[in-house]
Amino acid sequence: MGGLNMKGMPMNPLFKKLRNRFLIVNLVTIVIIMLVAFATIYTITYRQVHDEIGMDLERTTNMYRSGLNGTMPGSGNTGGNGSGSQNGGFDRGEPPMNGFGGNNAPERSVSFMLLTDASGALIDTESRFSMTEDDYAQALAQAVADGKDSGGFTLSNSRWTFQKMQTEDGTMYVFIDTTSREEILTTLIYAFLAVGLAMLVVLFFFSRFFANRSIEPVREAFEKQKQFIGDASHELKTPLAVINTNADVLLANRDETIRSQEKWLRYIKSETERMAKLTGDLLYLTEMDDSRSNMVQARFDLSDAVENVMLTMEAVVFEKDLTLDYEIEPALGIAGSREQIVQVTMILLDNAIKYANAQGRIDVSLKQEHGEIALSVSNTGEGIPAEHLPRVFDRFYRTDQSRTRSQGGHGLGLAIARSIVEQNKGRISAKSTVGEKTTFTVQFPA
Repeated sequence: MGGLNMKGMPMNPLFKKLRNRFLIVNLVTIVIIMLVAFATIYTITYRQVHDEIGMDLERTTNMYRSGLNGTMPGSGNTGGNGSGSQNGGFDRGEPPMNGFGGNNAPERSVSFMLLTDASGALIDTESRFSMTEDDYAQALAQAVADGKDSGGFTLSNSRWTFQKMQTEDGTMYVFIDTTSREEILTTLIYAFLAVGLAMLVVLFFFSRFFANRSIEPVREAFEKQKQFIGDASHELKTPLAVINTNADVLLANRDETIRSQEKWLRYIKSETERMAKLTGDLLYLTEMDDSRSNMVQARFDLSDAVENVMLTMEAVVFEKDLTLDYEIEPALGIAGSREQIVQVTMILLDNAIKYANAQGRIDVSLKQEHGEIALSVSNTGEGIPAEHLPRVFDRFYRTDQSRTRSQGGHGLGLAIARSIVEQNKGRISAKSTVGEKTTFTVQFPA
């Protein structure tokens, strides 16, 4: 089996093994269902065919027994010479055939009767087609050897079913040809095998395709988890290294006073706070994922909440020498968590301030349109290349690693914003023109 995932990349052995298990379980389940279905159909058909044979044999036996009692013309008593009557009262116009040795299988209406005395000697025959003494002898030998009142046997590629009955003159054996009806069962088996094999080949490829699709979300989640652990370790590694280095400096100058070592202590404190914020954000994201279905929502004034954020951030914008314009439509309410939506607004506005160019512009708008309430935060600046836009909401993802780290970010703000928005039944998106403008838009149902 191939080792490529749906994107054409080499598949991890763990997921290849999982895919193969899904495939095997699926195929085994389908095979069992097919076998049960085919066995049920075959059993029903088998019973119907043999019930028809039994009724046909019973009717034929009654016909020959009536002939022996003299109620039908053309007795055909041969006195044991085996010639039989060929055109008597039992002849219904069937073409003569070559008994058991004919090239063509007898028709289903073909039948004959043998009558024996108490010692088992053949004393009378009645046939609806041409037969020889050897044919009669073989049929009688097979019936006697069977030792039952009814049964079946095969002679010269033809299938015969017989019934044994005691009469006043001796023992009567009635034989009917069941070749065509037995062939129905054989054909049914071959048809089942052919259809089953063809279906297994088709189902193998379908099952493999859907097995790949089934494990794709698991594989993506595993890869994201792996990337998350790697990114978190990397983010924690840098402040730990700084703390360790500054601690070594302090230990190397243990005779110095705390005041003289203040710079190193401040570095340690700064990196400790950075780690505390990082771990706090990670815990917050985990709590968001776990409590998504249990959040209690209440209706609140979104316009008032966003306007309060604008007033809070005006001083920061002024300090950065940026221009802030906002247009907020009044009295727009939504159902959700006010604290969380305020946090989203703060994240988007803080992100816009960080990445705005010198003396740039920030625009915030909140309005209702097309049955939705849209919050947009835009800033002028370098923008985000198109290839990075689909991933800006991923955890720890940053388009400019060095610049973002120098600004104190660690790539979790937009991930938190997306998680909050989705928890409040909204959507968040980003669009950007490189070198000009970047806009983040949050939409909630009105």
